[in-house]
Amino acid sequence: MKKKLLTLLMTSMLVVSAVGCGDKNADTASTAANESASNDATVEDTTKESDSATEEVSEEVTEVPSVNEFGLEDGVYTATFTTDSSMFHINEAYGDKGTLTVEGGEMTIHITLPSQNIVNLFPGTAEDAQKDGAVLLEPTIDEVTYEDGTTEEVYGFDVPVPVIDEEFPLALIGTKGVWYDHMVVVSDVTAQGEDEDQMAADNVAGLIDDIYVQTYTEDTYENCEKAKEAWDALTDAQKELVEGEFADPDYFGRDTGDASLDDPLNGDDIGENEILVVSFGTSFNDSRAKDIGGIEKAIAQAYPDWSVRRAFTAQIIINHIYARDGEKIDNVDQALQRAVDNGVKNLVIQPTHLMHGAEYDELVETLDEYKDKFESVAIAEPLLGEVGSDATVINEDKESVAKAITAAAVEESGYDSLDAAKEDGVAFVFMGHGTSHTAKVTYSQMQTQMDELGYDNVFIGTVEGEPEETELSNIIEKVKENGYTKVILRPLMVVAGDHANNDMAGDDDDSWKSGFEADGSFDEIDCQIAGLGGIEDVQKLYVEHTGAVIK
Repeated sequence: MKKKLLTLLMTSMLVVSAVGCGDKNADTASTAANESASNDATVEDTTKESDSATEEVSEEVTEVPSVNEFGLEDGVYTATFTTDSSMFHINEAYGDKGTLTVEGGEMTIHITLPSQNIVNLFPGTAEDAQKDGAVLLEPTIDEVTYEDGTTEEVYGFDVPVPVIDEEFPLALIGTKGVWYDHMVVVSDVTAQGEDEDQMAADNVAGLIDDIYVQTYTEDTYENCEKAKEAWDALTDAQKELVEGEFADPDYFGRDTGDASLDDPLNGDDIGENEILVVSFGTSFNDSRAKDIGGIEKAIAQAYPDWSVRRAFTAQIIINHIYARDGEKIDNVDQALQRAVDNGVKNLVIQPTHLMHGAEYDELVETLDEYKDKFESVAIAEPLLGEVGSDATVINEDKESVAKAITAAAVEESGYDSLDAAKEDGVAFVFMGHGTSHTAKVTYSQMQTQMDELGYDNVFIGTVEGEPEETELSNIIEKVKENGYTKVILRPLMVVAGDHANNDMAGDDDDSWKSGFEADGSFDEIDCQIAGLGGIEDVQKLYVEHTGAVIK
């Protein structure tokens, strides 16, 4: 019994021992498994994080396009193809241009020839072209359309290009079966889109130059419309490329104000009495409405029994305004014919010109052709009246204008008086146009008038430098000699147009503002962009001149 009990006890202990050992091993195994699982999870998480990071990096990195040794990415370009012979060249319809294709860094140019007389090309020498195994370039059939609308099928070739801007050999064989050596060059490579952009811009530049003329024809309005339509079709980038003899992006692109605020005064139903106000004109909308329009309105208000109409002498400006803004302004011939067609009997011409210069003379000549078509015709004095024989001759008109423009300049500058500005070292420089006409003495007379009034710090200059003493460098020296350190520039012109904004106040090196700045002798240079026509006292003077000839 005891033996059985001992056996059972031993067995029980063994079982307990086995169970105890089993639990410990199980815990160890479980721990190891958990650690392994944890490690696996950690590895998996790390891998996921690594993969995620890799994905993020991949997303952030932008693939850099491959560029060959000549700096060209894979793509299509336009390039110049020239040879050493006038007998071997590109078809005239393409100038000297071919289509350069870059693929995998390798370059090939497609050229279109004038005919089918060249039957094969070889990238190398004529000697090598005749060796066994030489791979000749076979022609393609290219259809060419010429300017006159005719078409022709000619040969073209895809020529491997080993270098840019350097000669390389290209042999040819014609229909006579003889090989010839030639050297060719591929150059002036431009992205094809860029070349097309420039062509579109050049087309617009040509259309603008075509309407930048002083002669009116029956096609003028249509040509203006074509230029505007072509401009509107350009992209913003293409518009910046427009450059011609006269054309630039500002022709259509510059904001000069709201054209709708200007009244062109070109209506019919004139009546028997007409005052035709004739101006050179300006394409600057704000100035046209304020300066020319201001004079016209003042005259219309003063003489309500007369119809006021407008004419410009500058067809170039008329074309510009119509092309850009669609506003039609009569030239002198059109305005006079309008008066005839409307049965006007009494015609008064009031020029807004400053003097009896070339434009005034041309106006008188044109008027002579129409004077028999009216019962009475009279032409009033320009702003500054009679010219006079020399620089010492002045008159009441010049005195009135001198006082009016100086007062306006002083007021805009913020000084209480001209003397106060003088004490502060300020000189006022009025910039006129200038002329080679004998009337150029008028500018010298205006300087005399300023001197007579005691306006020591007021100077008269001209863009054209005629008369000579009014040229920019001479004016700068005068201002310096008199000890002034501050300069205020203002136009001596009816309108504040192109000359005022560009020749006087522009940033180009040849502007008056830049000239004074470059001299380095002045602390301040300011510009007042304002035409004479906006000054009330100047408007009154025109009204007086008109009234002097009304019957």
